[in-house]
Amino acid sequence: MKLPSGQQSPTPPVPATSKPAQTHEASQPARETAALSAQQQLNQLTLANRETILARVAEVINRQGSGNAEVLLDVRGKPLQVSAAIGATELTPGDWVKVMRAGNELQLMGKLAATPEAAISRALAQRMPWQQSLDGGLAKLMTALNRGVMPELAPGQLPASRSPQPLPEAARQALETLLARLPASNSLAPGAGTQSNTVQQIRQWVAESGLFAESRLTQAPSPALPDLKLTIGRMITALLAEQGGDAEILFNRLTPLATPGLVQAPLQFPLATAPSLSAGSPEPTSVGQTLRMLAGMLNRITVNQLHSQILTARGGGEAPAPVSTMLMDLPWVTPQNEPRVAQLRLEQYKEESASKGRDEKRAAISEWRLNLAIDLELAGALNFEVSLRQHDVSARVWAEKQDTLKQVNEELPLLRRSLVELGLDVTELECRRGSPSYPATKLEHRLVDTRA
Repeated sequence: MKLPSGQQSPTPPVPATSKPAQTHEASQPARETAALSAQQQLNQLTLANRETILARVAEVINRQGSGNAEVLLDVRGKPLQVSAAIGATELTPGDWVKVMRAGNELQLMGKLAATPEAAISRALAQRMPWQQSLDGGLAKLMTALNRGVMPELAPGQLPASRSPQPLPEAARQALETLLARLPASNSLAPGAGTQSNTVQQIRQWVAESGLFAESRLTQAPSPALPDLKLTIGRMITALLAEQGGDAEILFNRLTPLATPGLVQAPLQFPLATAPSLSAGSPEPTSVGQTLRMLAGMLNRITVNQLHSQILTARGGGEAPAPVSTMLMDLPWVTPQNEPRVAQLRLEQYKEESASKGRDEKRAAISEWRLNLAIDLELAGALNFEVSLRQHDVSARVWAEKQDTLKQVNEELPLLRRSLVELGLDVTELECRRGSPSYPATKLEHRLVDTRA
């Protein structure tokens, strides 16, 4: 049986019997009960006889001798445990297999070849449980900058005998440069968006968010390039160099710290959570804790990068679907020099115009949609939804507080004039109380390219 990739199946079709029907030495009534149970399970999946379907390997429970294994399959969103004689076929969690119903059994027809999206999904799944919020991490790094870090305990040393040590010079310089480039909430006044220096500052803010770190390195391969992700990497390298030994091996042994909210909803973006209350620990953290925290922050940025790639690769699954998606956390500081994070989601949609050009081909019309979630000290939580389609722009602002709702409504005429001065036609402009609802997202595999 050939696989969809055109490769030959590693083994011929072999039976993968539903678990209740796997015992051959049971009595006749037991076999009838097991067969009925297997039939019921397959019927619940609405799987007809001789019908083939794709299933995901959720877990290889018990690999036995002679190539037999207990495998938990995810079939149409429902778990199904089977006993499979898989032979030389190597199955691992996350693999996609093609199975066919044959009576009350499932036959394994072959394993699908790996796709680029599957590789991204695996990398994303590895990092999702270990995300550290950037604002909480930056707050602790500020403490480390001012008070130093605690050295690791030597054999036989008592904790009370330790005293904080300053950050390594390379780590200190990288952190000071990063903090100096973070925007402050009091640096932008209403109507300042039309000023060229403000636009340049916002472009710098987005460019240095870490989402484009590798792309920027290919264009300007400088080790001192200002970028959030690269700065975290430089700090990790400097701290590991102080420990001695192989830096890569030491880093791979770290278990990153994670923020509970990001673990509970790792792919929800924007994430509707309360603002971080971690304004920096009064006690300095140890070198190991700092490294684990930096590793978690690095994972957070990497999750945003991988999640953006997954959402872009899936374009065409739903209607309408974006052809490009970018998710990023944008750190900033309050007037009290406390770090906070704004979450930005930028999507591009394309569709063919009704009119044809001179070449008789319909031109593609792009629509950009922006979602920005931010929590300010006095104004509270704010969400912005902006849509730009050629010269038409619409905007909706969501405010949690009643006083903020009133203030935003008073500023809407100024926002309308600013947009008109940019040559845009404002089609809708309003402010609502509360917060928008976003569909829940999860890591999944798309097996059929609906764009073909």
